[in-house]
Amino acid sequence: MNISQYAQLYKDNLLNDVVPFWMNNSPDRENGGYFTCLEREGSVFDADKFIWLQGRQVWMFSMLYNNVEKKQDWLDFAQHGADFLKKYGRAEDGSWYFSLTKDGKPLVYPYNIFSDCFATQAFGQLYKATKDEEHAAIALDTFKAILKRQNNPRGHWSKAYPGTRPLKNFALPMILCNLALEIEHLLDPTQVEALTDDCVHEVMEVFYDKNSGQILENVTPEGHFSDSFEGRLLNPGHAIEAMWFIMDIAAKKGDQTLIGKAKNITLSTLEYAWDKKYGGIYYFLDIQGHPTQQLEWDQKLWWVHIETLIALLKGYLHTKDEKCWQWFEKLHEYTWSHFPDPEYGEWYGYLNRQGQPLLSLKGGKWKGCYHVPRGLYQCSQTLEKIGVKKY
Repeated sequence: MNISQYAQLYKDNLLNDVVPFWMNNSPDRENGGYFTCLEREGSVFDADKFIWLQGRQVWMFSMLYNNVEKKQDWLDFAQHGADFLKKYGRAEDGSWYFSLTKDGKPLVYPYNIFSDCFATQAFGQLYKATKDEEHAAIALDTFKAILKRQNNPRGHWSKAYPGTRPLKNFALPMILCNLALEIEHLLDPTQVEALTDDCVHEVMEVFYDKNSGQILENVTPEGHFSDSFEGRLLNPGHAIEAMWFIMDIAAKKGDQTLIGKAKNITLSTLEYAWDKKYGGIYYFLDIQGHPTQQLEWDQKLWWVHIETLIALLKGYLHTKDEKCWQWFEKLHEYTWSHFPDPEYGEWYGYLNRQGQPLLSLKGGKWKGCYHVPRGLYQCSQTLEKIGVKKY
C-alpha cells in the first residue's frame, strides 16, 4: 500500500467500524453513561461502570466533534457520558471513584488517580466543544487535585509499607505529558511550559536507563535503579506511548534533538520487546531477563500495538528515519492481521503469544472506547501529514 491508502484504511476503520460499534452498543439509555463490558458482537456482559473508561469515552467523542466533524450525534453522545459523570462520579472530597454500579452507586473508592486524569481530559475536551464554563471548572479543579496528589498518588489507599522500598511509578508523569497539552487551553502558558518541562525531565532522564536504552516502569524516589521485581520491570507499551507524547511536546517547542531521542527510544524499545518467534510486542519484560511477576507477560495487547504504530509514524514524520517506516510496515501487518474483527467490528484486546484471541470481548474493565479510535485517528492524521511532505 502507498501512504494515502494506509491513511484511508485507518480513517475508514475509525469512522465506519469502531465509532459505530461504540455508538450502537455502549450507551445506557436508562441510567446514563456507557456500558464498556461488551462481548464480541457488542452485547453487554457486565453493567459496572469504570470512571476512567467513562471519561475516556467522553473525551473521545468530544475530540471527534472538535477535530473531525461537527456532528451533533457525537457531541450528544459525549454529553450523555458527561452528565452521568457529573451526577455520580465524584466522592465528597471531589476525587473520582474507580467504579460504580450501572445506576451510579459507588463500588470502589477513589484510590486510582487515573480516574481523575481522564475526567480532566474529558471535561477539558468537552469544554472546547460546548464552551460551558462548568466543564472548564470541573477539568481545572480536578487537575489541581492531581498536582497535589502527584507525589503520593494513592495516598492512604497504598498497599506498600511506608519507608522500606519506596518507589515511584512511570505512569503518572507519562500521562501528565499528554494531559498538560490536552488542557493547555485552560492553563496559563507558563504553567504549561513548566509542567511539560518537568514531565520531559522525568520521562527522559529519571526513568530512562542509560545503560540499556530502556524506560523503567519504577525507580527509587531519587531516580535510581531498584533491583527488585518492580524495579526491573519494563512495560514496552507505556514506554513507547510516552515517546509520541514527548514528540508532540518537542514539536511544539521546535526541539529536534528531543524528537530524535524519543524516536531512538521508540526503536530501541521495539527491537528489545519484539517477539522474534511469533511476532508482536511482549506486554511485560524484566530488564535483566528474569521471570516477571506478571503471568500475562507474553500476551499481545491491542493498546501496545496501536500506540507503537502512532510513535513510529510520528518518528518518521519528524526525522525521516527509514527504520521507523520499515518497522511501521512490519507492525502494521502484524496488527491488522490479528486484532481487527471484520465480522463483528472493533478490535480484539487480548491475544496469546501465538497471536490467537484469548478473550472474545471488545470492551471490559480495562479496554474501552479509547486506544483503538484514538490510535486510528492519530495514525490517519500523521499519515496524511507524511503524504503532504512526500517522503
